Amino acid sequence: MPVPVPGTPSLLRAINDRAALEALLARGPLTRPQISDLTGLSKPTASQLLARLEQAGLVVRDGVREGLPGRTAELYRINGAAAHVAGADVTPARIRVSVADLAGTVVAEHTLPTPGRTGVDVVARMAAALDGAAAAAGLTRDRIGRAVVGIQGAVDPATGRLGYASHIPGWHIPDLVDTLSDGLGVRVAIENDVNLAALAERAGGRAEGAADFVLLWVADGVGMAVVLNGTLHRGATGGAGEIGYMPAVGAPLMRDVRRTHTGGVHSVTGGAAVLKLMREHGFRGRDAATALARAAADVETAGRRTATDAGARAERALTELATRLGATLATVVAVIDPALVVLTGDVLRAGGEPLRARVEQHLHSLTIPRPAVRLSTVQGNPVLAGALQQALRETRDEVFTTTVP
Repeated sequence: MPVPVPGTPSLLRAINDRAALEALLARGPLTRPQISDLTGLSKPTASQLLARLEQAGLVVRDGVREGLPGRTAELYRINGAAAHVAGADVTPARIRVSVADLAGTVVAEHTLPTPGRTGVDVVARMAAALDGAAAAAGLTRDRIGRAVVGIQGAVDPATGRLGYASHIPGWHIPDLVDTLSDGLGVRVAIENDVNLAALAERAGGRAEGAADFVLLWVADGVGMAVVLNGTLHRGATGGAGEIGYMPAVGAPLMRDVRRTHTGGVHSVTGGAAVLKLMREHGFRGRDAATALARAAADVETAGRRTATDAGARAERALTELATRLGATLATVVAVIDPALVVLTGDVLRAGGEPLRARVEQHLHSLTIPRPAVRLSTVQGNPVLAGALQQALRETRDEVFTTTVP
């Protein structure tokens, strides 16, 4: 049995500092007595801690709190300017970047259009996107400590190459992460975009507190994130959850599965398939989300008054789509047995509650486990939200565990 090692003064200081910083992140500006109460530290120890963190530049004073019994108390908050991180969402058409400070406040966003499919210098493109976001925040790129890039693909940890992303030119180079990090002068991590959406959902959405869940994303293509025991499951090659390429009942078998958005689940539930289905039932739109939203609206309207022809057509359209989605999810549920299924992506969000309810009904009719099916509640761009959360978590772990002398 290992012998316990007594904590050194520096280790105890680091533990106390981390506890105080976490309290400030969770609760916002706090007074010294409040920090003392939340951390269990004595008031003199809390005073020494705050002085130490202030000298290190991790906290700053934020005015005073008045109107409470006793003396007026000074407020302290996290110094957001102590570190900055970036999150990026990469698609074939653009790179969208957000910059956040250490406190988690988004201080700038920038979008770089990326037209064209040949002669792409991925380092130059990412540099332009990061520089644009940094400039909007009043910073330079060297002030960005870490960047997490979300992309429609996955990096194989064995080869360092990006897979499942033949539709995004320029990114298929050896040692992609190291090449970007060296070329940008910023520590870079690359993560599948749907995985990042799942991190955002777990942090503050429908999956908050869920240890085992799957997130189904449908937009132009189809993807899934798998979270087991509170941890993203990426698989041996990083491709866990790439269910768009999975064979599907009623869809032709595609032998060349490297072709993007073709065959299998893509061909029955992807954006093009949903748009075709909606049009077959008389619902038009410039894209699948628009057409599906119209069908969902007609279902809701029909539910509040006498049935109409439009309502009947909408019901048939949503039922057919829900049947396809339920069959896809049934295969996943049989293997993983998640406690929760979260629906997101432009198409599924457009279907709203009418589609969600029908997907849940059809899924439960096909499986013994009956996980709850819920719509995402993450606002804005979930890929960027997840990228920033991952970057902030890693940066805070680094900054907050540094022992302050």
